[in-house]
Amino acid sequence: MSWLWAGVIAAAVLSFAQKWIGYQVPPGVLEEPRIARVTSLLPVALLGALVATQAAADGQQLMADARLPALAVAALLLALRAPFLVVVIAAAVVAALCRALGWG
Repeated sequence: MSWLWAGVIAAAVLSFAQKWIGYQVPPGVLEEPRIARVTSLLPVALLGALVATQAAADGQQLMADARLPALAVAALLLALRAPFLVVVIAAAVVAALCRALGWG
């Protein structure tokens, strides 16, 4: 067995253990106001980090290419409460235009 497979198995066991420990937490702890507020904001923070990573990084380097203006347009349209399909199409058009102009 290689080190890679040992790492994969260790990660799987740790993930399972983490999930099992989560189920062992008493419901009273999770219903505490501060804990409930933090757990409701965690998905937003994780999704924001994922979007930022995908929009501004290429491997281990920061990149400023066509994805950033597309993300800015999408954020603006979301702030204006545009329909999601309009947001996606507008961001794709901006990214395509930037790439057609040679940026990114």
